[in-house]
Amino acid sequence: MADITLVLLAAGSSSRFNSDVKKQWLRIGHEPLWQFVARRCVETKLFSEVIITSSKDDIAFMKLYDSFTFVEGSSTRQKSLKNALNKVKSDYVLVSDIARPCIDKDFLNSIISSASSADCIVPYLSVNDTIVYEDKTIDRDKVKRIQTPQLSKTSILKSALETEIEYTDESSAIVANGGSREFILGMIDAEKITHAKDLKKLPCLASPSSDTLSGTGFDVHAFEDNKEMFLCGVKIDSKFGFKAHSDGDVAIHALIDALLGASGMGDIGDMFPDNNDEYKDIDSKVLLARVCTKIKEFGFVIVNVDISIAAQTPRIGSYKLAMRESIAAILGCESSRVNIKATTTEKLGFIGRSEGVGVIANANLKYFDWTKI
Repeated sequence: MADITLVLLAAGSSSRFNSDVKKQWLRIGHEPLWQFVARRCVETKLFSEVIITSSKDDIAFMKLYDSFTFVEGSSTRQKSLKNALNKVKSDYVLVSDIARPCIDKDFLNSIISSASSADCIVPYLSVNDTIVYEDKTIDRDKVKRIQTPQLSKTSILKSALETEIEYTDESSAIVANGGSREFILGMIDAEKITHAKDLKKLPCLASPSSDTLSGTGFDVHAFEDNKEMFLCGVKIDSKFGFKAHSDGDVAIHALIDALLGASGMGDIGDMFPDNNDEYKDIDSKVLLARVCTKIKEFGFVIVNVDISIAAQTPRIGSYKLAMRESIAAILGCESSRVNIKATTTEKLGFIGRSEGVGVIANANLKYFDWTKI
């Protein structure tokens, strides 16, 4: 069997999927779709290496899931593929989109077994409906629905992509560059996920796990004179604020850590380092909104949050309702799913000495249930 590298393209923005969730992060059980597809292919034992392209925003999180070779993608499918090909050392490369999750070993073997027939092996499906092009009925027997994965000779594909012309598949680029392609019968179940409704056509996909994922965040900030104080995005009547790189909203910072903990995305320092001038004096509500967007893109749904604020001063009991509403608005959930608690430390410790405030936050997430789309 030829030495073959598998390239899985997963750097797209899912703009046509019409959901807050990127389709590569839809969960199959606990696995994101990209990982489900990659492992399914690895189990066939047909490939010497697996390379996965990822967007700049996703790649660090993907690396926490698996040990494949990850390559940062680009603005187009073709540019992402070119980045991946720089890592390919094998004579052959099989390129597929993670949006075609149900490809199986028999289908892959049928493609690979034809490797010597042409520079590129292309699966296709015939068209059964009448085809009209520019108001003229054309011979449907001459129309092919091209699928991926496609197997190419690596050197031929690299050469074919040295162009500014954008092609929608590998075979088109290879033929335009003078290479050859061989068509083989495709797989009906190898449908591509483009729109949410396409998920119902794919028999290999199991529902996402119904487990609840929990995270805890903790943060403290000392007081700083002559600075405005914000807690949970609400301005507090106080003569001092918090010493911090940002606006110092210690409650939001703890909540961000709880959300990142539940989703497995690290901590606030990873996402918003305090040595980056971009975040100097930034409104913490902006940081929380960015985290919420990323959590939703990565396939999570916020169930509820609970925030405990320990402060000897200022007294915040009268602000709790406004805090609840402020956080709920950013999270995009009902205020009943946000709980705010306030306590003192009975004058013990730095909090009891009125030197600062400490906050503990808890967050619960679930996976986005794409079966209900």
